[in-house]
Amino acid sequence: MGNLTVQRPGWEERRRQQPLLAARSRLPLPGHSSRAEPPLAPSCPAGTCSMDSDSGELSEGEPVSPAGPDCFSSKNLALQAQKKILSKMATKTMANMLIDDTSSEIFDELYKVTKEHKRNKKEAHKIMKDLIKVAIKIGILYRNNQFNQEELEIVDKFRKKLNQTAMTIVSFYEVEYTFDRNVLAELLNECKDLVHELVDRHLTPRSHGRINHVFNHFADVEFLTALYSLDGDCRPYLKKICDGINKLLDEKIL
Repeated sequence: MGNLTVQRPGWEERRRQQPLLAARSRLPLPGHSSRAEPPLAPSCPAGTCSMDSDSGELSEGEPVSPAGPDCFSSKNLALQAQKKILSKMATKTMANMLIDDTSSEIFDELYKVTKEHKRNKKEAHKIMKDLIKVAIKIGILYRNNQFNQEELEIVDKFRKKLNQTAMTIVSFYEVEYTFDRNVLAELLNECKDLVHELVDRHLTPRSHGRINHVFNHFADVEFLTALYSLDGDCRPYLKKICDGINKLLDEKIL
């Protein structure tokens, strides 16, 4: 009993000193929570901007948003994708979101109409996720001046082709009986070819697969026929999509 009385104060003293010593050495204490310092992003050499690492992939599965697992939000998905991609780069900040509010609203309607056509919520989510990731990667490459002069000429061609496609989509909706699924499918496939050409030296085959996945769906003539059916279930979605496209055209975004 005498020995215990002598040793106990020393043990208490060591215990009081342990947090201070551990703090000085920056080592976590057993039984104490410790949050690791976030790793610094690797530097991004001039002319190169790697963002296509598989480790930056968003998880597959059902869309999840603050409103619940059944409420799809392209804005939330875009924010997640942007954070994932930028976490792999030295440039971690952007002046604003790479996908604007109107485009997000269009994407939401594209998700709904794709889910309606496919009768498959998971596949619709995957298509939209691929679309958003590709759009964000191209936006980051452009804002970080990663495209050379030849690629900037492709950007200009793509903008013109996208503008032509957007006006055709709206025209086919606003003027009854003018819809031609083959014309619209051809325009979308021309957009796809330009995107492949633009990102050829920047993105991996996996991203090229995403590009095919997105455009092969939206350029599918059966999908386009269902979308433009005058008495079909997709008509309300098409109206909102065209309203959004008209707004982007008026604002000179498209």
